[in-house]
Amino acid sequence: MVYAIFSASLLLALGAVYAGAVGWLYFRQERLLFEPDPLPPDEPISSDPDAREFFVEVPGARLSVAHMALPAPRGVFFFLHGNSGNLKKWFVELDAFRQANFDVVMFDYRGFGKSSGQIESEDQLRADVIAVWKHFEPAYAGKRVVISGQSLGTGLAAGLAAQLCSDGHAPDLTLLVSPYSSMKALAAELYPWVPAQVLRYPLHTLEYAAKLLGPVMLIHGDKDELIPIHHSERLCSAMRSAQLLRVTGAGHSDVHQFPTVRKALMSARGR
Repeated sequence: MVYAIFSASLLLALGAVYAGAVGWLYFRQERLLFEPDPLPPDEPISSDPDAREFFVEVPGARLSVAHMALPAPRGVFFFLHGNSGNLKKWFVELDAFRQANFDVVMFDYRGFGKSSGQIESEDQLRADVIAVWKHFEPAYAGKRVVISGQSLGTGLAAGLAAQLCSDGHAPDLTLLVSPYSSMKALAAELYPWVPAQVLRYPLHTLEYAAKLLGPVMLIHGDKDELIPIHHSERLCSAMRSAQLLRVTGAGHSDVHQFPTVRKALMSARGR
């Protein structure tokens, strides 16, 4: 009798702890998904003379944007960065783009860098991406467009590229570096004890990938332990025209440092 009561009490206590943990994840998961690094308003993002920074107004926030603008560019490289840092970390190593004669556009998500506000939903995040692109779209009409993302940004990049395809303006290249098939699938691998319904940012990259037109390049390190390469393999199999570059020895955060990746990027921009 005592044992039964003790067991029931223990189960109730464990259930309460589990329910509390799941509840915390549901309401505070932005803290797990996003790692913003704010920047002081007077700290420059870049000292390069051909780079400028400004803000794009969106409902409830101002988004910090960095733009490297060349005199007569062939096109633009619109890049969506990962879940940490800010533009000062990501808006670097621009000489390769200058050599390819491509402008570069990047922006910080809400709460990152000098961007105000905070991320509250996937719909909001995707709407911000579209708003920034729409700001630049007229300037690059008739020029080559590369939509790219890395890690977290790959799901957003695939969504934007799919939207452009549906509008009849397919990008010349969609480039995804260390992508996930969906955040929902990745979370199920990393946290199998968490119910799928808890995730408010499912980021279904695979659904958008199947709608992409034109060439797609996937780049993934074969030693990536955060987002295993089988995510890229699944995405590649779902696309009409995709190429997967497997980077031998590369992990998640260092894949861009490998010479094979830089060579592939130069080749892709030159298409």
